[in-house]
Amino acid sequence: QVQLVESGGGSVQAGGSLRLSCKVSIYANSNRCLGWFRQNPGKEREGVAHISTGGTSYADSVKGRFTISQDNAWNTVYLQMDNLKPEDTAMYYCAADYRPYSCARREYAYWGQGTQVTVSS
Repeated sequence: QVQLVESGGGSVQAGGSLRLSCKVSIYANSNRCLGWFRQNPGKEREGVAHISTGGTSYADSVKGRFTISQDNAWNTVYLQMDNLKPEDTAMYYCAADYRPYSCARREYAYWGQGTQVTVSS
């Protein structure tokens, strides 16, 4: 029943913007946490942004440029990416969980398939 479907990836020039979205279907609604990660070949996955009922957090590399948000029902999570840089190029993954301990540790059990973001100079 848990499904995450991502969209919004693509190619953009440096300085441009993209808005990623992820449709989230989770059996339990309480204590939901949502996040965005990115990864390139040969590198470990990097946490980009996180949102829960407790607030939001961002990786230092994207602070001031990326904004994570969700709809009122917590069925969709967005990542607004502004002033994109070539180093933002990566496969971006949506992640979600609903268990309090998992959300507290940012350890997500459910993941999307990824959407490619390519930023050219």
